[in-house]
Amino acid sequence: MHVLWLTALTSCLRARPAGMKTLIHRNTAAAGVRTIATQDRKERHDDTELTMIAAAMDREAHPAWAMVFGAWLIAAAATLGALFFGEVMKVPTCVLCWYQRIFMFPLAIILPLGLFPFDPRIARYALPLAACGWGLALFHVMLVHGYIPESVQPCTQGVPCSQTFVKYFGFVTIPLLALIAFSSIIALLVAAAHYKGKQ
Repeated sequence: MHVLWLTALTSCLRARPAGMKTLIHRNTAAAGVRTIATQDRKERHDDTELTMIAAAMDREAHPAWAMVFGAWLIAAAATLGALFFGEVMKVPTCVLCWYQRIFMFPLAIILPLGLFPFDPRIARYALPLAACGWGLALFHVMLVHGYIPESVQPCTQGVPCSQTFVKYFGFVTIPLLALIAFSSIIALLVAAAHYKGKQ
């Protein structure tokens, strides 16, 4: 009887260290998994930071990006100016002014979409809008200065397109400002497209 009892006790004592070893191995494995997961998250965070830094450096060193950004600033300023004249100052809007807004307002939305991240093809997408707006602005300026005969004037109803309600320095009118804005946008977009083509 005593021999059986001693045999069972010995077996228990021998089995206990093995169980403890298994528990230790499990804890060590879990700690290793946690360490690997932490390192993986840190590496992903570092990769994200490096990507952001590289993108910022690319924007700073990319003249085409700066040109498109300048075109967007002009389009945004022209859009806000048109809204200010129409909604705040209550300046009457003629048909030609509305047509020019149709081509200017989308530029303020389209151009920033090609900046973050930078897409050089944005110049090709925006140039047709700017060119159409430039043609209308030029026609409007010539109409205001009397170079267009009355027989081809589009504003037959409502506000006369040849009438100017705002004039600065005796010659700066809203149609002239629109023409300058469209011309500047076209110049910057053409320069951006040409620079990208040379690379």
